[in-house]
Amino acid sequence: MPPAIEKARTPKQIGSALRAARRAKGLTQTQLASRAGLRQELVSKIELGSPGTSISAICALLAALDLEFAVRPRSGSAADIEDIF
Repeated sequence: MPPAIEKARTPKQIGSALRAARRAKGLTQTQLASRAGLRQELVSKIELGSPGTSISAICALLAALDLEFAVRPRSGSAADIEDIF
């Protein structure tokens, strides 16, 4: 199991976290896509942080990786939001 990711605030960070979890489980993108009911190409785009990914696709990957999504208050200053956009 990969170490917990402290922060994932951008699509790229979310994709990196999902990639790390997939690799820690020894899965290929194709295997993960099959488990999640998605296409391998979509898994690749999500792992690369491509914008416009649906929440349902991310939830399918999380379920296939036996992970969950948690929402918590942002740490750091309010200026951090500018780093996202």
